[in-house]
Amino acid sequence: MTANAQRVESGTYIVQPGDTLRGIANKTGAGSQVIASANGLVEPYVIHPGQRLKITGGRYHAVSSGETGIAIAHAYGASWREVVALNALEEPYILRVGQKLLLPASVSSDPANLSIEQRAAAFNLDIDDIVTGSQPALADGAIAKEPSDWRKTITPNATIATPTSFSGRFQWPVDGTVISSFGSKGGGKVNDGLNIGVPKGTPIRASADGVVAYSGDEIGVFGGLILISHGSGWVTAYGHADKLNVTRGQKVKAGDTIGLAGESGYVQEPQLHFEIRKDRKPVDPNSYLPKRG
Repeated sequence: MTANAQRVESGTYIVQPGDTLRGIANKTGAGSQVIASANGLVEPYVIHPGQRLKITGGRYHAVSSGETGIAIAHAYGASWREVVALNALEEPYILRVGQKLLLPASVSSDPANLSIEQRAAAFNLDIDDIVTGSQPALADGAIAKEPSDWRKTITPNATIATPTSFSGRFQWPVDGTVISSFGSKGGGKVNDGLNIGVPKGTPIRASADGVVAYSGDEIGVFGGLILISHGSGWVTAYGHADKLNVTRGQKVKAGDTIGLAGESGYVQEPQLHFEIRKDRKPVDPNSYLPKRG
């Protein structure tokens, strides 16, 4: 991951005959998606000679092969969530080689001078970061690999195609007692899902068909964590696992065992932390799970 940001001055560009949005981005050094967003352009991004386009100034990072959004944010000591918002990135959050990402104004002009403490203070990995920033960049025009069948793996540096559509029908991932419900817990604390008490070693089952977007323990608060992408902006999360039975890029079916429940992360008793997210926002699982008798 090479920090190669270049400064672009704010200004106005007058569209010339034969111009394309990508070509204008190359001429000005700004990101094409940022230009489109700043000027209210939508696909297929039709522009006309003589049209005046606002160019958003700032520092832009040119994406290289295999880079992930998380790695880019970490290199600059930036918030990836802010980068997503600044660049109007959308599902499936796949970066392209040569794409220029506008960086937050607060990032260091020389990332090499950032201390480990400064990077840590500016970069706080969470579920949304992994959902939006873990896909390696693809060459322009290249296609993401199809997810693998059950118990086969895709190399970690491969970009994975995600499901295209999903109905939003889920099933309970474990049978247990809800020990912490969705929503505000007081004192500024919020639970983005349900915590379900179960014996250690209880099988965790996929709540719906999908593709494993993450399987690991990099977010300390959740310990062993699995994220499954279901398509149409739906993602489920399974935290505090004692064992992870799946790897990134695997297809799963509703009811497949994806891990075993435990007490990893910041909990004191065996349980499963379960979330349902739609378009990056956590929603109350009780509204989407079958009613219990």
